[in-house]
Amino acid sequence: MPSSVSIDVGSYTIKAVQAKKLKPLTIDRTVEVFNPVGTAMPTDDVAVDKLSKVIDTMFQDHSLARTDVRLSLPEHVVSTKIISIPVLNDAELASAINWQAEQHIPIPLDELSLEYQVLSRPKTRDKQAQMRVLLVGVRKQVIDKYLDVFLRIGIEPTLLETNVLSVFRAMQPKADDPTTLVVHMGAATTDMFVVHEGELRFVYTYGSGGQVLSRTIEQAIQLDSKQAEQYKRTYGIEPDQLNGKIREVLLPILRLTTLEMQKTMQFFVTLAPGETVKRILLSGGASQLPGYVQYVTEQLGVEVLMSSPFIGVSGEIPTTNQAAFSVCTGLLMREL
Repeated sequence: MPSSVSIDVGSYTIKAVQAKKLKPLTIDRTVEVFNPVGTAMPTDDVAVDKLSKVIDTMFQDHSLARTDVRLSLPEHVVSTKIISIPVLNDAELASAINWQAEQHIPIPLDELSLEYQVLSRPKTRDKQAQMRVLLVGVRKQVIDKYLDVFLRIGIEPTLLETNVLSVFRAMQPKADDPTTLVVHMGAATTDMFVVHEGELRFVYTYGSGGQVLSRTIEQAIQLDSKQAEQYKRTYGIEPDQLNGKIREVLLPILRLTTLEMQKTMQFFVTLAPGETVKRILLSGGASQLPGYVQYVTEQLGVEVLMSSPFIGVSGEIPTTNQAAFSVCTGLLMREL
C-alpha cells in the first residue's frame, strides 16, 4: 500500500511522519531535522530556495515518499474564527459565507483563501437556534509562497490545513470527554484551543514559544544557542537541577504563558456559562520541558496531561519526543 507523508515545518525543526493509511494508522518512520532558515513561512525567494533544499535533502536522506504529501499551516499566518449564526442549510451557508468572512476575517476577499466547516447544526430552525461554523482564512500569497517551497522540488502537496485542526484530530476527541484546554507549544508561538463535548469551541494564538525560553537561557547564562537548547530540554524547571538556576531563569516567561492559559479558560466560561475547563492537554515539542506538567498543575489547579498523538497507532512509533509529532499525526488521521 502507498504511504502518505505529513510535514510540520517549524521555525526550529521540521517534523515528518510517513505512514500507511490503514486502520489503525501504521507508522513507517518519523523524522525531525533542524531548520536552518529559522522560519516556518519564508517571505522571499532566497528563504524559499533555502528551505526547499533542506526539505529536499530530508526526503532523500530518509527515503520519504513524494506522492501523498500533507502540509500544516502555522496558526500565526491564519485567521481562525468560530462563529454562531442562524441555522442555514448547506446551500444557504455557501451563499452567505463570503459575507460572514467579511465580518470576521481581517483579510480582503480578493486576497483571501477561505475554508469553512460546520461544527454543529441544530435540527430546529426556530429563531433562537444557532449553528456554529469554523472559518479559516489565509492570504492567497502566503499559501502560494509556501507551496512554492515544495513545488520547486517536485512535490505537489495533496492537503493543507492549520496546526490547530491537525492537533485537534490527533487528540481524538469524544463527546463525553471533560472540557479541555489544549496548549500546543511550538518554537515561535503557542496555540490554545478549548474542546467542549468533543467540539472545537475557541481558538487563540499566543506569540511566544520554546525559542524565547532558549534565548532567555542563552543570555542569562552566557551559552551558545545549541547549549541553551540542550540545557532547556535536559534540566527544564526541575528545582533540583543545577541548583534551580534554569528554573529561576525560565519562570518569569512561563508565568506569562500560564496567565494566557488562565485568560483562555476564563473566556470560555463567557461563551458557555456554567461550564468550566476541567483539564489541560499539553502538546508540541516545547511543552515537554522537564517539570512543566507539575508547574502548570500547581498554578492552575486542574489536571494536566501530556498529549499522546500515537495512541491507537501501530508501526515504528518513537519512544521519545512524541508530543512534537501531534500535528503530523493529526494530518495523517484525516479521512481515516
